[in-house]
Amino acid sequence: MCGIFAYINYLVPRDRKFILDCLIKGLQRLEYRGYDSAGIAFDGGNESPDVIKKPETKIVKKKGKVRALEEELACEKDMKLDIEYDIHCGIAHTRWATHGAPCAINSHPQRSDVNNEFVVVHNGIVTNYRDIKKVLESKDYVFESETDTEVIAKLCKYVYDHRENEDMSFRELVEVVIAQLEGAFALCFKSIHYPSQCVGTRRGSPLLIGVKTKGNLSSNFVPILYRDNRGREFQDDVAYNREGTDSAFKRSFSTTDFEVSGDIKAAEYFFASDASAIIEHTNRVIYLEDDDVAAVMDGCLSIHRMKKEEGESMSREVQTLKMEIQQIMKGNYQYFMQKEIFEQPESVINTMRGRVNFKDKEVILGGLQDHLSEIHRCRRLLFIACGTSYHSAIATRQLLEELTELPVVVELASDFLDRRTPIFRDDICFFISQSGETADTLNALRYCKKRGALTVGITNTVGSSISRETTCGVHINAGPEIGVASTKAYTSQFISLVMFGLVMNQDRISTRSRRNEIIEALENLPNLIKEVLEMDDDIKKLAEELYEQKSILLMGRGFNYATCLEGALKIKELTYLHSEGILAGELKHGPLALVDKAMPVIMIIMKDSMYTKCQNALHEVTARGCAPILICQKGDTESQSKASRVIELPGTVDCLQGILCVIPLQLLAFHTAVLRGYDVDCPRNLAKSVTVE
Repeated sequence: MCGIFAYINYLVPRDRKFILDCLIKGLQRLEYRGYDSAGIAFDGGNESPDVIKKPETKIVKKKGKVRALEEELACEKDMKLDIEYDIHCGIAHTRWATHGAPCAINSHPQRSDVNNEFVVVHNGIVTNYRDIKKVLESKDYVFESETDTEVIAKLCKYVYDHRENEDMSFRELVEVVIAQLEGAFALCFKSIHYPSQCVGTRRGSPLLIGVKTKGNLSSNFVPILYRDNRGREFQDDVAYNREGTDSAFKRSFSTTDFEVSGDIKAAEYFFASDASAIIEHTNRVIYLEDDDVAAVMDGCLSIHRMKKEEGESMSREVQTLKMEIQQIMKGNYQYFMQKEIFEQPESVINTMRGRVNFKDKEVILGGLQDHLSEIHRCRRLLFIACGTSYHSAIATRQLLEELTELPVVVELASDFLDRRTPIFRDDICFFISQSGETADTLNALRYCKKRGALTVGITNTVGSSISRETTCGVHINAGPEIGVASTKAYTSQFISLVMFGLVMNQDRISTRSRRNEIIEALENLPNLIKEVLEMDDDIKKLAEELYEQKSILLMGRGFNYATCLEGALKIKELTYLHSEGILAGELKHGPLALVDKAMPVIMIIMKDSMYTKCQNALHEVTARGCAPILICQKGDTESQSKASRVIELPGTVDCLQGILCVIPLQLLAFHTAVLRGYDVDCPRNLAKSVTVE
């Protein structure tokens, strides 16, 4: 939720136009996260970079899309764009409203006062902001917005005005401020009192730093500084990777700072909520951990810890991103979601690549290999997730129970925490999240870790909080997913969980034929997905018949109950129609009251163990005058005779049929939303990475 982007150049001459374009483009790369307003802060007022005695910060904010902010900047007639800065810091933000309605005054950056002495951008929620606000109001601070973020900016000014040490650094000031904050946040700060400096920190919300220099870094690790209880700073000994050193860049270490020093030619830093915002600039990134405080000053990057946990790694690796800029571009597609739906033949191959040996009928998940013996000895498996990720666990629960012969519990992360669910040391807890930053799932992970359970992450984002904090895990390798409504991540999560079940069942002779059947079906799955995607025009025609409806019911059973839940969620997210996924076995226990000849009903009936029971549900629906839309297997003439429209799908093994069945529903939701005139990639009120509870 929301997006942070900051750009700092040191001894890299950039004119103001380049800086503003960089910040705007960074925000555009983060639009998929969901937002309702945008803002930017940069050096302004002094129209000559040589005037540094009285630096000023200019803030421009606008309700609506980043395009509106860009147009607002273009209207600033007095702003010179050709001014060149050797050193400059700019911060930008896309806001998803939590405290206060979407409007310019509530947008970020938020400021400390009318002089913009301190400005801050913020993702997350400060839970104790009311208490801080009362204290500051009692000291005559006047608030202009309804946000929780404004208290952070004003608290910065209060600390600065009342500092005992005149030499207090910007980073030290920020540490004093965030020590007073409760809740989850990622923050970036800029100040006229600390020109061209930037400080970023996180607690429960993602933040990473892109590093771009002329030449290679002399180390792939950044040592972390931390304080003892007397306030003295220490630096742990760490191992350094000396490959690719460059004589122009030498690391110097002391007890007070880490820096890139020596003959510094140039350095650029990028703070961002997501790697997609910086990949066009650099592929070298540092993922910050909770309570890290990163500061850029005079071209030097330092990372400090608010506190040191026992056994904690005291270095941050400078990682190389494998993402390509082409992966986050639309290509020949009009929408990111459309592109991602049609990428599923490739994304499922990438999920299985190097893990499924189709020739020898073996599955290996390297991320779990060292912990399989412990998993085999567990008392139960818990799968904890939200939204689409939750549906992927529901979709595979029946197969996992069959293959593992263990109790399988699927939990919604928010409800799981509300109930304070009992967790035992011999439980294995899986945490499923596309972004790896979902707040409810992350909090559930920490809850389970405290109780001694083995934790397993299933994520699509390398370096995410869940991937770092779990004991082991599986990266689903679906590739970047920009559209807010998840599509290819769902099918890749589905396959990842199927592969886990196969790994757990690897040594059982009695179920070998079943395993071989599933593995053979996995090999053919990409071709079957392509076959389903060729039905796009037919599904578009169906959308033309349904887009003016007010409600849609989806019914299925067995392996396809989760398909109905996921299909209904996609319709809700994109079209804003009421839609409901119904377990066909529960039809006569209430939902049947909704069925009449005017109610659109989509039924999924496949030739599996649930076929006869689904036929019974079909009879119940048609007896009420409804002629449902049917998703069925090719050649199923018995079911088709009772339907108003039929979507015929190729058949596969029962436990994988849900992957083929969900794709027509993804396409239906997409086309219906387009026909209704809605933004498919950024549905209203929703965000890609839900980092608030």
